Parts: sequence; structure tokens; C-alpha cells
Amino acid sequence: MSSAAELLGSSAAAIAHAVRSRGVSAADMVEASLARVEATDGVVNAFTELTVERARRRAAEIDAVLAAQTDPVASGLPLLGVPFAVKNLFDIAAVTTHAGAKIERERPPATHDSPLIARLERAGAVLVGALNMDEYAYGFTTENTHDGVTRNPHDPARIAGGSSGGSAAAVAAGQVPLALGSDTNGSIRVPASLCGTFGLKPTYGRLPRTGTYPFVASLDHLGPFARTVQDLALSYDAMQGIDRRDPASVERPVESTARALADRIDTLRIGVLGDYFHDQAGPEARAAVAKIATALEATRTVLLPQVARARAAAFVITNAEAGALHLADLRTRAADFEPLSRDRFLAGALLPAAWVARAQRVRRLYAEQVARVFERFDILLAAATPSAATPIGAEFFEINGHRLPVRPNMGLLTQPISCIGLPVCAVPVWGAHPDLPIGVQVIAAPWREDLVLRVASALESAGVVHAPVAPLA
Repeated sequence: MSSAAELLGSSAAAIAHAVRSRGVSAADMVEASLARVEATDGVVNAFTELTVERARRRAAEIDAVLAAQTDPVASGLPLLGVPFAVKNLFDIAAVTTHAGAKIERERPPATHDSPLIARLERAGAVLVGALNMDEYAYGFTTENTHDGVTRNPHDPARIAGGSSGGSAAAVAAGQVPLALGSDTNGSIRVPASLCGTFGLKPTYGRLPRTGTYPFVASLDHLGPFARTVQDLALSYDAMQGIDRRDPASVERPVESTARALADRIDTLRIGVLGDYFHDQAGPEARAAVAKIATALEATRTVLLPQVARARAAAFVITNAEAGALHLADLRTRAADFEPLSRDRFLAGALLPAAWVARAQRVRRLYAEQVARVFERFDILLAAATPSAATPIGAEFFEINGHRLPVRPNMGLLTQPISCIGLPVCAVPVWGAHPDLPIGVQVIAAPWREDLVLRVASALESAGVVHAPVAPLA
């Protein structure tokens, strides 16, 4: 029989099985998670808030139902007793949603949980806290002025990535097996790449954003991090479904991905993105893609049209929408923003409307052109980040002879994918860098999360990708 601490380092599926079969209690799993946070978060700094009493109360309720055997449905829940945590832009009842910002700490506590938190809890999971992030989700490093830097569990001298850095770091550190984040321009895939976890950015509109602090409404996605593809699929399946309070939420039936993970992939048409996606990737990122392509016997190179223009359009849309969202506070409380975030928000607020309209036209044309590519391919591959994690505090990195600022350019390879809402699974590759992971994006046409997860599962089963717990205390 495995101990709760051992199970915490395995998978959500294994935890749920152990709780269901009475090998361990939900209370034991919560205490193991809290103990792991206490032992490691002094180094990692993933958490901004622990919901200790709530977690213990929920675990006790689960254990009481199982002991009484009064609810056979509850005992079959796919995430029974699994601890999880969420990026601190998800509303948690009775907790103030910070969104990584100083200003938000003055707001009243949330009155309700985000629907995605409620859906995971209905699947049996137990919330243990909120996680660090870049201020207002604008960044790729989680070097937060107000809550401190989140450190990469595999090398605490390096960044965890962002803006969902706390989410990826908590999973990589073994503090929780599941975490939720958001992805506007790459904020799930970048930290998943740098911290060596799996991360899923679903199709735009697939998971509702109700009860979360927005960044860029026309680009924001929500999704999970996990250390196994099965856990990623189980959590994604549990969160599907429309919420009409989010105008972008799409009405589609729940489509199980967990049951199809073992389906064959040998008939899939898989291509490797070249040109921009090759030129903007460093040697380690290229090696990671080559490893995945070899494993999948993917030999065809695919060129997407106008990628650089599409990324530029995404920048314009991001800055304009975000600047407009924060304009009132920028006028009256500019000093309370992080300097880098403040300057970019101000620049966005000053963009001419004609530029934003043109950016949206470029985005729409690009989406139409990429849709035609998916008439010939089922899956596309690209690096998730240009390099492995950079040192904390580094302002620049070099990619193929070009010196680039780190904060905006860790998203070089993710931004052209998220701006048209495609589903992506980031898979962690080891060996391309001597000591650190680097992720590869597995990309499909809209609504084909099943395909990206099937490919990721096949790679995991073959031992090509994996997400180990970092060897911390």
C-alpha cells in the first residue's frame, strides 16, 4: 500500500483509485499536499494562498460519504480526493482574487467559486490554494514584484515561465498533481515547457472563463497542468460544458478524451512547422522537436503563411484590450502597477483604433489560411519555447545570433497559435538540454483536443516524454 506522500508524487488517477479503494483517505491526501507545500514552497514560491480549512472540510466530507457507503456515484468520481490548485486569477469563494496585482488586494473577496473550480470539485477534487502569476497575466516569467519570484523546481536559479508560473511549478514540485492556469499568448505552454509538465490549452471557447480575472477577452483561454496525459484528460473532461455568462463559451456536447487516449495514431497526418517556427527556435528547442518528430515518424515540413504578421497582430490586440481594461487605474494609480506591465498597458491604451481593426483583419485572414493547412494535416509540431528556462533576472537571451528581451519573447512560438484559438498540448522533452526540460507543442484543428491528447499519450507510453517530480526537499 502506497503512502499518501508517495501517491502525491504519482498521478491524480492513482490517487483517486487509492481513495476509492480505501487505500488512503482524502484527508491523508490533503495533509500530504500541505506538507509538501510547507517543505518546498520556501524555495519554489508557487502559492500565494492556501485554503487549508476549506480543503480539510471538503476531504472530511468525501471520507464520510465513502465510510457510510451512501453515495455510489461519489465513489466513482474520476478525481476523488485529488488535491489541486489554481492560478490566482480564478475566483475562490471568500478569497480576494489578486491576479498578481497590488491594486486587486483592496477588492472584496469573491462571493462564488469559478465554474471550473466547481466542476473539478464535482469530479471529486479538493482545492488547496491559489498560485503565483505575472501581474494581470502579462508576462512570461512570473517574476512578480508583489508576491515574489516563482522559481523553477528543476533549477531554482531559473524562471518557471509565465504567466501561469505558479501553476506549472506547483505541479513540477509535486505539491499538487493538477493545477489550472490561463493562456492568452502562451501562458500555459511556456511554463509547462520550462518546468517540464504537460499543459493543455483547449480551443478558444471550449472552457468558460466565468469567474476569472480577464486579460484579453478575445484571446483568453483556461486549461490544466498535470504530470501525466491521463490526468490532463480527466481534468479537461470534467471541466467541459457551456456557461452562458461567458459570451465566448461555445455550446458543444461533452466529448470524452480520457477514454480515447489509447486509440491508434498511425493514420494521423503529422507535419513539423518550419520557417518562422524553425528560425525562432534555438538549438535545444529544435532538438526537442526533432526528437518528437522522429518518434512520430513525421518527416514533412509545413509552412504557415504570414506567421510574423499574425504575431504582430496578436501584440496589438493584446496591448489595446489590456490597456483599455486598466485605463481607469492607469490614470489614478499608475505607481501601483509593476513598471513593465504599466508601460505596456499605457502603450496599449494609446494605440490608434485603426491599428486594432487592421490587426483583427490580419488575425481573421491568418485563421482562414491555417484552416486550409488542416485539410492536409491532422497534427502540427513546433517548439513551445525558443530555449530552456533562463536565469532569474536575465533581461535578454540569444536565439540563433539574435539578442532578444526574455519577457516578451518566451512566447515567440506560442503566440501565433493561440491568437487563432487552436487546441495545443505541450509535452515535456528531456535530453535536448543537458539538465532542463523543454516543451513541444502538439497542435490540432479547432475542437480536436482528442487528437493532441492521443498523440501526447502515445509519446508518453513510448517513454519519449515524461514529467517527473523535481528532486526538492
